[in-house]
Amino acid sequence: MVPWEVIAPMVAASVLFLTIGGVLVLRPIARHLGGYLEALTRRQLEGGGGRELEQMREVLDTMSQRLALIEERQDFAERLLESQDPKE
Repeated sequence: MVPWEVIAPMVAASVLFLTIGGVLVLRPIARHLGGYLEALTRRQLEGGGGRELEQMREVLDTMSQRLALIEERQDFAERLLESQDPKE
């Protein structure tokens, strides 16, 4: 038979020791991780993606210029075709 009078206090002491040790070890890690995540979130909310936004603007400007050039060429081609004599 197992002497529960000896095992129960050992289990309780082990659980207490592991709980206190876990709190002492994990609390500073959790605090630093929370600070890092807060700073990261704040940077993203305050416009941390400014460079990406600038790149998107440049791409949209380039696409707009190319579209304007294509429209100009199409208008020129249509006017050229309309000016030709239909008999030819």
